[in-house]
Amino acid sequence: MSATTPTSRFDDFAGLAAHVPDEVVTHSLVKDVEVPTDGGTVRIALITLDNGLDHTRPTTLGPNTLIELGRTLEGLRARAAAGEIHAVAVTGKPYFLVAGADLTTVKTLRDPAAGEQMARLGHAAYDLLAGGVGVPTFAFINGVALGGGLEIALACTYRTVSAGAQGIGLPEAFIGLIPGWGGVWRLPRLTGPEAGLRVMIENPLNNNRTLRGTEAFELGIGDALFEPADFLERSLVWAASVLSGGTTVERPHAVEPREDAAAAQRWAEAAKAARAVVSAKTSDAAPAPGKVLDVFEAGAHATQEESAELEVAALTGLMQSPQFRDTVYAFLDLVQKRAKRPAGAPDAKLARPVAKVGVVGAGLMAGQLALVFARQLKVPVVMTDVDQARVEKGVGHVHAEVDRLLAKGRISTDAANRTKALVTGSVSKAEFADADFVIEAVFEELAVKKQVLAEVEAVVKPECILATNTSSLSVTAMAQDLAHPERVVGFHFFNPVAVMPLIEVVRAPQTDDAVLATAFALAKGLKKTAVLVKDAPAFVVNRVLLRLMGEVTAAFDEGTPAEVADGALAPMGLPMTPFTLAEMVGLPVAQHVAESLHAAFGDRFHVSANQQALIDAGVKGLWAPAGDGGREVPESTLALLRFGNTPSTAEQVLTRCQDALAEEIGLMLAEGVVAGPEDVDLCMILGAGWPMHLGGITPYLDRAGASERINGKRFHPEI
Repeated sequence: MSATTPTSRFDDFAGLAAHVPDEVVTHSLVKDVEVPTDGGTVRIALITLDNGLDHTRPTTLGPNTLIELGRTLEGLRARAAAGEIHAVAVTGKPYFLVAGADLTTVKTLRDPAAGEQMARLGHAAYDLLAGGVGVPTFAFINGVALGGGLEIALACTYRTVSAGAQGIGLPEAFIGLIPGWGGVWRLPRLTGPEAGLRVMIENPLNNNRTLRGTEAFELGIGDALFEPADFLERSLVWAASVLSGGTTVERPHAVEPREDAAAAQRWAEAAKAARAVVSAKTSDAAPAPGKVLDVFEAGAHATQEESAELEVAALTGLMQSPQFRDTVYAFLDLVQKRAKRPAGAPDAKLARPVAKVGVVGAGLMAGQLALVFARQLKVPVVMTDVDQARVEKGVGHVHAEVDRLLAKGRISTDAANRTKALVTGSVSKAEFADADFVIEAVFEELAVKKQVLAEVEAVVKPECILATNTSSLSVTAMAQDLAHPERVVGFHFFNPVAVMPLIEVVRAPQTDDAVLATAFALAKGLKKTAVLVKDAPAFVVNRVLLRLMGEVTAAFDEGTPAEVADGALAPMGLPMTPFTLAEMVGLPVAQHVAESLHAAFGDRFHVSANQQALIDAGVKGLWAPAGDGGREVPESTLALLRFGNTPSTAEQVLTRCQDALAEEIGLMLAEGVVAGPEDVDLCMILGAGWPMHLGGITPYLDRAGASERINGKRFHPEI
């Protein structure tokens, strides 16, 4: 053999690997396992994917990792040909099969040729699992299996899944890519097209939802389900039984649209429904979900090899797109990194233990707070209100929510009973005497909140922290008349509390470091992301949203048609239009916050006389269903309103909003409301559903030119 003859197909990818010399390699560790069967013994070569680090460092797939996996499988192919092994199985270190591609690596591949090589490298390795080693292959899904990690399992002949596994899915549409290593073709053939698109489209676009092990099994991703305590042992025994003929694998959900006209029709209908979801969620502003569906539809009549070429082409193009780079910034740099190291947070060692929580109020928001504290912290929570009827209604609402979680299988019977037992109510704030943390969730009026905090301070112990869930009022003003204002902190949740991951932790000038540290520790215990903000009107999210909504409302009041004003922001792909958002939060609430911001900042924040007219007339929102299935502004509503004669085009409204946002965020940063533009981006992503594909609000404003038009400079010169 000459020196230039490659000894492995994977030698062709050595140049790609050289791009990332610092990759944290997930190694392919092989051990032969002999498993007895009724007919003798089978020998399984078990590959464990392990980066040698603890559970806080997930295993990922970069070029060096995939090359090592490919070469390992080539070696096992030779052993299989020699009769030394009967099967190959793949599993992972504790809690992980593989968490997907190494995005830190992928985002550096700016050369399209390198991106194409990365796409082809995954196929080269996975093709060996999909029949290339000459013996059956098994995936034992013991934990997180995302993206390329799940695609490893899909490439194998058979799969088992742990009932304790979490984080299973194909989230590529969420991060600006497609499942480019066979997932688009293989998954729907196992699960059926509807379930396949739920995993590839609906779940990623629904707050990046993933599957638990039991759900993955029910969909048909796994052929067998085992408990985590002895998962590997039982998986090996099951695999041996399959190999020896003792177990026959049945796949009731599996379909092949190339051979079944009915399945092909289901394919088309599922794609149509998924495109409607994409349009509703992104206004078709994000390219990745559409590319997933393009490849999915073409794959209905394609071989796996033909689909692989489509996947490679789509993946190569998307890796070079600005939306992918923006998404990586938003997801990796912000949600995965900055969120875990909050800027300005005090030393975590200063945090105090919290063994009991008090909630002042028993309304809907208070009930949501009580439930999240009890469910996540597993500590007693006492709700109070002005009379017994309200208390009982509030506690009853919490218990009913627990029952709903139980009915949906989201919580066990024991956990449901324990959670309900933790939430109690009283008309007396004296029940807070031994509480460590008391949060108020009463009417958004300063005088009311000051009175409540004074009443609580009179009965709690000296080290108890007093928190406010205010969305816009001054924390400093609330605390100024208390004996110990240093114990007061803003702890602003977003609605719905169970879903929205952000908490704005508001520091007033006198707030103590230990109080802040406890607030951050609590947020972490609640599985929320905390961002430190200065005490300023409306903090971050509501200040940005109200400036945005104010500009749209002002354009409408000036004479811009409702459909033009409300639809002008469609290119942003926001989760809902401004008028829909106003109706959801409630017109009186939106008007109240707008008025408080107008009082603080003047005419930058528009207070709409038309919106007040709707409130006075008891109208809940501008839009009503139309007879053609669309929506319209009823004549009765229009009769309440008065308009100017300076209408704008949609393009003018969009530019106006971009410039207003650039101005407001520039002012917020100058005021020191947060440490940097990254914190504004993080708040808007996690607290307002700002689209991930836009990469955060400040990079979007940079790209739109608004930052330089208004502030004379970009927020992120380097992005």
